[in-house]
Amino acid sequence: MQKRDRTIKDILDFSDQEKIIKRAKICHVGMIDGDKPYVLAFNFGYENKTIYLHTSNYGGKLEILKKNNNVCVEFDVDHDLFYRDKEVACSWRWKYRSVIAHGKAEIIDDYDEKINGLKIFMKNYSDIDFKFSKPSVDNIKIIKIRIEKLTGRQFEYPTIN
Repeated sequence: MQKRDRTIKDILDFSDQEKIIKRAKICHVGMIDGDKPYVLAFNFGYENKTIYLHTSNYGGKLEILKKNNNVCVEFDVDHDLFYRDKEVACSWRWKYRSVIAHGKAEIIDDYDEKINGLKIFMKNYSDIDFKFSKPSVDNIKIIKIRIEKLTGRQFEYPTIN
C-alpha cells in the first residue's frame, strides 16, 4: 500500500473547517443524475451548518435534486502554485485547503424562507442590507443544504489561519 504524502493533513477541527467555508467565494456541488455524477459551481451563503444556493425556477439541477437530493459540496481556498524542482514537471504542485460537505438538498418555495436564504447568501459577498422585490423572489428557488458530514484537508500548509 502506498503511503499518503506527508504534507497532506486532515483538518479535523470544525471551527477550522468552517473558516475555509467562510473564506470561499465559490463552491462546487456534486449531484447524482441517475447513475452519472453532475457537478456545478455556485455562489453560496453559509450559516449554522447550512449552505444556501439560489437558482432559477427551472432547470436540470432542480430535476436532478427532485429525484435524488443527496449532494456533496466542495470549497477550496489558499491556492498557491509551487515547485520543488523547476525543471521537473511532476514536482510542480498546488498548495490548498479544502472542505467537503455532505448533506441533502431541500428546494425552498416559501417566500419568507427564500428571503432569509437570500440575506444569508448575500452576507457572503457584501455588508449591504439588501431589499428584495417580490417578482425577483418569485423567480428563484433557494436550495438549502444542512451539513450532515464535513471533512477537511490541506496540502503543504502547516496550520489554519
